[in-house]
Amino acid sequence: MIKELLNECLYFTSNQLAREAGKIAEEEFSSIGLSPTYAFLILVVKVEPNITLSDLCKILHIAPSTGTRFVDKLIQKGLVERHTEGKLAKILLTEKGAILHDEIQKCWDRLYERYSLIFGKEEGDQLTKTVLAASHVLRNN
Repeated sequence: MIKELLNECLYFTSNQLAREAGKIAEEEFSSIGLSPTYAFLILVVKVEPNITLSDLCKILHIAPSTGTRFVDKLIQKGLVERHTEGKLAKILLTEKGAILHDEIQKCWDRLYERYSLIFGKEEGDQLTKTVLAASHVLRNN
């Protein structure tokens, strides 16, 4: 009875999926000493140099206080820099961060390959699209 109740709950099952996917992602990114979220932040800054903290947080769907904490940690590691222009703080990669970018991309590729082996490429891609669409629906209601 309880198991059926939990397995029919979107909240419970989506959190279970996130935990299991998170474990796999943590394993793949452990070789570079960064969590997947920190690594994804570096990927975004590589594509969008001089991005504002506000825009970075919107892209990553994190609170500004969380974004500040993440950026501060990456500054301590020497991977990003924060430059202030008036009231705007802009984030860009350091040389060390730019060098690490290639390793991050390899981790991302391995993560995708691992999910593809587990689910099958087409089913994994479809699952990603379905979860993203559901997220958008919930966010916009």
